[in-house]
Amino acid sequence: MTRAAEPGARARDVFTAAAGAGREALARTPSQLKVLADAGVVDAGGRGLCVVLDAAETVTTGRRPPPAPAGVHRIPVRLPAAAGADLSPDGPSYEVMYLLDAEDSAIPVLKKALAGLGDSLVVVGSERLWNVHVHVDDVGAAIEAGIEAGRPYRVRVTHFAEQVAENRESRRPTTRSGRKVVVVAAGPGLAALFEEAGAVVVPGGPGRRPSTGQILEAIVACGAAEVVVLPNDADSIRVAEIAARTAEESGEVRVEVIASQAQVQGLAAIAVHEPGRTFDQDVREMTATARHARHGAVTVAAKQAMTMAGPCEPGDVLGVIAGDFVIVGQDAHAVAVGVVERLLGGGGELVTIVSGAGGEDLAASTAAYVETTHPTIDVTVHDGGQERYPLLVSVE
Repeated sequence: MTRAAEPGARARDVFTAAAGAGREALARTPSQLKVLADAGVVDAGGRGLCVVLDAAETVTTGRRPPPAPAGVHRIPVRLPAAAGADLSPDGPSYEVMYLLDAEDSAIPVLKKALAGLGDSLVVVGSERLWNVHVHVDDVGAAIEAGIEAGRPYRVRVTHFAEQVAENRESRRPTTRSGRKVVVVAAGPGLAALFEEAGAVVVPGGPGRRPSTGQILEAIVACGAAEVVVLPNDADSIRVAEIAARTAEESGEVRVEVIASQAQVQGLAAIAVHEPGRTFDQDVREMTATARHARHGAVTVAAKQAMTMAGPCEPGDVLGVIAGDFVIVGQDAHAVAVGVVERLLGGGGELVTIVSGAGGEDLAASTAAYVETTHPTIDVTVHDGGQERYPLLVSVE
């Protein structure tokens, strides 16, 4: 209430203050109620309210707040032993199984012969059809005993040494755990924003797009069992997909690539990243958010060319929307305003502006224009430091 009463307070300021206070209050609930402390959990109703306030803060600011505490309660789960876990190299070397066509009178003699050869003997059946199972060192003797009793068929022999090795390999522990987001960042400021959100950053940008090997190295080195990749560049999506499929060949990591085509789409996606969700739910939410973030940019022509907006000369200011040049002008502010207005033509509640190298003043003037002309729309400004693009813009 105090923050809301301050002059010039905006909705995003109020929600940020409320969400922060809610998280602090939630963390104190175990000390206020003994049953919560004994269970090692926080108040469920308070946790739900914090989720709502955190969502409001994310929507109004474009930033994902730190997660509210969820307690430390753990429920032990007994895991079943893996199949074949009782096998060891010290027992009989082979498992012999076969079906046997024999008279009932021959079975007692067969059981006595097989019992002297090994252990784990099982002979079941009736009416001339018997199923025989035994662990032995002498495979030939076990089969000969069956021949003396009748007609063995569908004989199967398993070497335990190989099976034990396979079981050990299948139970090989992995050190990978948790979930990480690998992001291609086009500037130092953008890299800092992504790292602040917990992402693993791969340097990129125009003229220095990352290779498959660089993205693969980041996926492997992050140590997570689940990885989301945000290439943030249309030309890097295929490279990221190849790296993802290569990483999955190890069988130890699951990787999904979200086809983000711009840095601002990556910022929108990571703002809704929530490790508490299932992997598929998290990927779907991040994908939908990135897809719904309409994006544009301002750059300067380096050479003479023909664009969708007409011819341009070196030094002309170009307005870009979804990868296409739509405005050619001389004044950077006018072009930036034109890009913003076109993006807002489809509606929107939040404008995110990222300044590039030397574009701080342009970002400030563009943000001031939006706040003055569209007072109901929230504006967030970041220093991205990217080259070639003094301004990146998204509307959500």
